Amino acid sequence: MAPRVLRRRSLTAAGIYTATAFGFATSIVATKILGVGDYARYATVMAAVGFFQLLLDLTIDEALIKYGFRYATTEDWGRFRRLFEIALAVKVAGGALGGFLLVLLAPLSFLIWPGQHLGWPLLIGALVPLTQAPENVAGCALILRGRYDVRGVFFAISMLLRLAGTGIGATIGVSGAIAGLLIGQVVSTVALSTVGVAAFRRFPAAEAVPLGDDRRDLRNFVVQSTVASSLTSLRALLGTMLIGAVAPFRQAGYFRNAQAPLTAFGALSSPARLVLLAEQTADYERGDRARVLRLLKRYIVGTTLAMLVVVPVGWVLTPWLMEVAYSEEFRIHATDAARIVLIVGALQLVYGWTKTLPVTVGRPGLRILTHAIEAAVFVPTLVVFGALWGATGGALAMLASTVAFCGVWTWLLARLRHDIRTV
Repeated sequence: MAPRVLRRRSLTAAGIYTATAFGFATSIVATKILGVGDYARYATVMAAVGFFQLLLDLTIDEALIKYGFRYATTEDWGRFRRLFEIALAVKVAGGALGGFLLVLLAPLSFLIWPGQHLGWPLLIGALVPLTQAPENVAGCALILRGRYDVRGVFFAISMLLRLAGTGIGATIGVSGAIAGLLIGQVVSTVALSTVGVAAFRRFPAAEAVPLGDDRRDLRNFVVQSTVASSLTSLRALLGTMLIGAVAPFRQAGYFRNAQAPLTAFGALSSPARLVLLAEQTADYERGDRARVLRLLKRYIVGTTLAMLVVVPVGWVLTPWLMEVAYSEEFRIHATDAARIVLIVGALQLVYGWTKTLPVTVGRPGLRILTHAIEAAVFVPTLVVFGALWGATGGALAMLASTVAFCGVWTWLLARLRHDIRTV
C-alpha cells in the first residue's frame, strides 16, 4: 500500500474517531449541565431536528460522488461543474424545507409532548438543517479530490465547535444549548466551505453544460437515495421522539444515551465506509470490479472478527460506563437498553458496507427495499415495546428491525456479487 494512501486513511480514521469522542462529550456535558429532565427535552429536540433534516433533505451527496467520479474519469468537466451547481441548490432547498417543517412543528409540540415547552428550542433548531447544507457539498469536493483525510479532520472540527457551543449554551437552559450548537455549526460550515471551494477550483476550469442523457438517471438516483436516507432516519431519531410520547418522558433521555454503543460502532466503521465509498466507486467506474469485491470481503471478515472480541467486553463494561459517563440514574435505567443496542451496533458495523455498495454500483433502490423492511418492523414494534418497557423496549425494537435488515441484505449480497463479476 502506498505510504500516501495509508497516511490519508489513518488521518481519516483519526479525524472521525476524534469527532465521535467530541460527540460523546457533547451528550455527557449536556446531561451533566442540564440534568435528566432538561436533557430529555434537549435529546427530543435534537432528534426532531435530525429527523426532519434527514427526512426532507434531498440526498444528493451520494449521486454527487458517484457521477462526480464518472465525469472526472472521462474528463467531462462541463457536466462536472453543472453537477455541483445542482447539488448545492438541492441541498440548500432541502435544508430550508426541513427547517420550515420544524417551524410548523414548534407551536404544535405541546400536543405531542404535553407540558414540555419545546417550542422555542425547536424554532432555534430549525436553522440547523439550512446552515449545515453547504457543508455536505464542500465535503464531496474534498472526497472527489481524494482528500477524504481532510474531510475526516473537518468532522472533528465540526463536532468540537458543536461541543463548545452546546456546553456554553446549556448553562442557560435547553434553548441556550440548541443556540450554542447552531452557532458552532455556522462556524464549521463556513470553515469547511472555504476549504471545499479551494479543492473544487483545483479541477480544470470549464463552462457548466447540461447533464443531457444523465439528467434522468441522476434524478432517479437522488430520489432513491433520499427515500433510503429518510427511512434510515426513522429508527434512531424517530425512536427517541416516539419514546417520549408513548412512555414517561424521562425515558427519551435514557433511550438517547443508551444509543451510545450505536454511535461508537458507527464511528468505528465510518473511516472504512468513507474509504470504501471513495475507492470502490472510483474502481467501479474504471472497470476494476475485482478490487471492489476484494475490498468488500476484507471489510466483512475484519469487522466480524473484531466484533467477536469487542461485544463481550462491552457487555461487561456497560453498567460502569453508563454511570461514569452520565450518572447512577442512567446506569439503573439505561444499562439494559445500552446492552441491547451494543448488539445492534455490532450488526450494523459488520453490515456497514450496505451504505456504500449500492452507491458504488449505481443501485440505490436496494437501500429503499431493505430500509423499508427495517422500518416496517421497527415502528410498530417500538410503539408496543416502548409503551411496555420504555427505553429497553425501544432497544428491543431496534434489534428486531436490524436482524430483519441484515437478513435481507445477506440474500441480496449473493446476487450482487454475481452481477458485479459478470459486468
